[in-house]
Amino acid sequence: MTNIRILAKGLGFPEGPVALADGSVILAELNGGRVTRVTAEGSVSHLGAAAHGPNGLAFGPDGALYCCDNGGSRYVPGSFMSHGPSDDYTTGMITRIDPKTGERRVLYTECNGHKLSAPNDLVFDRHGGFYFTDLGKRYAYGRDHGGLYYALPDGSSIKEIAYPIITANGVGLSPDEKTVYVADTEAARLWAFDLEAPGVIRKAPFPSPHGGRLVAQMPFFARFDSLGVLASGNIAVATLISGHITVFTPEGALVEMLKMPCIYPTNICFGGADMRTAYVTLSAVGELAMMQWSEPGLRLNFQQ
Repeated sequence: MTNIRILAKGLGFPEGPVALADGSVILAELNGGRVTRVTAEGSVSHLGAAAHGPNGLAFGPDGALYCCDNGGSRYVPGSFMSHGPSDDYTTGMITRIDPKTGERRVLYTECNGHKLSAPNDLVFDRHGGFYFTDLGKRYAYGRDHGGLYYALPDGSSIKEIAYPIITANGVGLSPDEKTVYVADTEAARLWAFDLEAPGVIRKAPFPSPHGGRLVAQMPFFARFDSLGVLASGNIAVATLISGHITVFTPEGALVEMLKMPCIYPTNICFGGADMRTAYVTLSAVGELAMMQWSEPGLRLNFQQ
């Protein structure tokens, strides 16, 4: 990519970008607990008070922002990576955020009596419900399992639909909404879950560990983060360590690997009138990049 423009710098491990029609982007800063708006000109402002660990963001059917919050992580000077849970961590959560004031309201902290550990990313379907991943919290000598969930934005329903997934991270829907994709970070695997109805998967048989079918995996050491689905149905996966956006077909064929100017490109989203403007969070250097993509991204449900 030779057309990369850095839109904003000095961000605290940015994640979860959401593109708006006016050219601005709302994103989360994990290091600092902020929800942040970056204008098309690159000016930065914060929505509401900082708290916990906001991560994935998406607009819901009511025009509010919905947030996967990992509950908070500890960051030490000189390192861009988190070092386990923050001192005040108790649980992860799903929150509703007023996009004008930044006011946050907690919707979910558990599912069937099992606490949410570190919700990471989410995507709304056309029916108004949302799929979200839980990455699981990492500790010094162990970690929580991750999983895939489906919930309603009014706080009335949440259910576990695939568990355990080692480190469930990015999530996205195919254009026909018959498949939900999940990126598994530590295994660098892209999984597909076929849907029978909203929030109901048709489980793949053994030896699938959780009902998903394997789409693709990297042949060398890398880690997968978030993903974006293209209008064509291809899946663009943010690939850590190698520093690429890796594009796969739904059948698992490698389309291309696009090098980013950072080893930690964590998220990609699409906007602009033709959906060809890509925004990528470069988390190791704390920047938001933008570029023109070779094909349009899939317009998300309820995108502003």
